[in-house]
Amino acid sequence: MDTNDLLKGYDLKKLTVGVLGGHSALDVSHGAKQWGFDTVCVARKGREKTYAQYFKTRGEKGCIDEVVTVDQFDGVLDEKVQERLRAMNTVFVHNRYFWVYFKDFSKVENDFNVPVFGSRTLLKLEERDQPYNQYHLLKDAGIRTPKLYERSAVSGQRSVIDRPVLVKASEPARGYERAFFAVSSEEEYEETGRRLEKEGKIGKNWREATVEEFVVGAPVNFNYFYSPLTKELELLGTDTRRQTNLDGFLRMTAQDQAVARKHVPLKMIETGHIACTVKESILEKAFDLGEKFVAATQKLPKALDPSGKGIIGPFALQGAVVAEEGKEDIVIFDVSLRIPGSPGVSATPYSGYLHGRSMSVGERCGMELRSAVDHGRLEEVVT
Repeated sequence: MDTNDLLKGYDLKKLTVGVLGGHSALDVSHGAKQWGFDTVCVARKGREKTYAQYFKTRGEKGCIDEVVTVDQFDGVLDEKVQERLRAMNTVFVHNRYFWVYFKDFSKVENDFNVPVFGSRTLLKLEERDQPYNQYHLLKDAGIRTPKLYERSAVSGQRSVIDRPVLVKASEPARGYERAFFAVSSEEEYEETGRRLEKEGKIGKNWREATVEEFVVGAPVNFNYFYSPLTKELELLGTDTRRQTNLDGFLRMTAQDQAVARKHVPLKMIETGHIACTVKESILEKAFDLGEKFVAATQKLPKALDPSGKGIIGPFALQGAVVAEEGKEDIVIFDVSLRIPGSPGVSATPYSGYLHGRSMSVGERCGMELRSAVDHGRLEEVVT
């Protein structure tokens, strides 16, 4: 989409920041309000009270000014909804909901006639079943990842499992949710996969799931922000995941774990994040990974990134810090090509070291939009 066409008719002095009702909606809306923007949330029926009641703007309280209710999230594509958003001069901040809840993501890319803050077409690269996906992007960037056990394009055979691996299977009902399982041999892979499928704990397509080396280290998500306006990369904060019911198991003694595992299946569904910090000696390596990633996105072909802008604004490299031969390294096993749903990164000091005070990812988005508007450069940060 041509950015200038998307912004045609907009009153840039009265911009509204739009979000889908979930994931990072409150983070983005609160940040937008800090920088003088109105906000609108497109919420799904049955899940709208968070935005239409509890955090609705009322006097000096709240951060959601307007709520548009739809039957399903993909209702944001309805012509009347889009007309309403455009009438409010809306710039949308997208998140992972735009993939999870849309049957045809290409409609977001081609038919959503509302400017998006961020990289409209790169979101699909997060999905491992894409012809060119996050693994290819990380490889092109020269970033270390776990060993992948890929199938040969010629024989169709997968390389033999020769060490502990993580099979990134999905839940049977909710394909977007994790139902990972760990094994260390081909025999264990078949036995465990068949058992979990029979028990209804993983989807039937588990043999098509990614198989990757099980990296043992301290899990850390590195949350970045790349500004097209300043050409600078920022590390906004670091955090780690809370997963249910994995975290519950980790709080038990080994004896209690053994008893519980007989009756309760292990799950790794992400339910939240915990702010954490890393040693300063790791920061330069983290920045190096971020710089490499930004450069790789800026070299993507037009077929993948018609805007030619590469990553815009927030993104995250998620992995683990490992210790090898007396030194630490960072291994990345997941990528977010949009705002990560982790408002708690403001509890880490890194944005404060740079800007003088800590800020959430949502507020940093608001800051970038305000700067873009004030300097007549909004077309540089939207797609």
